[in-house]
Amino acid sequence: MADEEPTSIWMQPERQERSGPGRRPGYSRAQVTRTAVQIADAEGVEAATMRRIACELGTGAMSLYRYVPRRDDLFDLMIDLAMGEIELPDGPSGDWRGDLTLLARQIRAAGLRHPWLIALLTSRPTLGPSLLRAHEFALGAFDGIGLDIDDVTGFVGMLNDYINSAVRREIGWLEEARRTGLDPERWKRDYIGPYVRQVVESGAFPLFSRSVLDSRTAHLTPDERFQHGLDRILDAIAALIASLRSR
Repeated sequence: MADEEPTSIWMQPERQERSGPGRRPGYSRAQVTRTAVQIADAEGVEAATMRRIACELGTGAMSLYRYVPRRDDLFDLMIDLAMGEIELPDGPSGDWRGDLTLLARQIRAAGLRHPWLIALLTSRPTLGPSLLRAHEFALGAFDGIGLDIDDVTGFVGMLNDYINSAVRREIGWLEEARRTGLDPERWKRDYIGPYVRQVVESGAFPLFSRSVLDSRTAHLTPDERFQHGLDRILDAIAALIASLRSR
């Protein structure tokens, strides 16, 4: 009904389908979600429509709404499936910096495997079980060191903002490389390089010129650049922790 309040997919028990002679084969949320993820990985999240998923499964689109009532529900399921690939220990180790580095690198890897993940994750509020597991791990990394819960959630938010922005930027580079056929090094050398040289030689932007001529981070690999930025975020958190604990 149009006036019904939407209910989280995580509060809707999955219907059990049985198949037998003369019946169409039953499916599951997991099958629908896996198919949607495969389509989104190959063609973009816009291509993962119920009609397309049904075509891949060999059924009618309307039949899939028994398993996934709304497209927003499908997005939540897709996010959680991708986040479920993250490999974490049963609990934090006691080394908050090491734990958060592990989590950040796992999220980056999942985001690069599924280029649609970070965009969906940052465009809608969702709290599936796999996402909650990762969030609980991040919060738990700070447990027992005497911080207020607002400070802890703030630190986790800082970390998430860095991961999401860094991965989105990296994905943007990869998508541009696919679109133009130019890898990042060729793009810098052949496309933007001549203009940058002109700007530097003009002397109009001395600090920008320094960032081009003297920067070491500009020559890091994507993996090294991500770790470099992550280390700076963790350094900032460490300094804030020290300040809070000294009060």
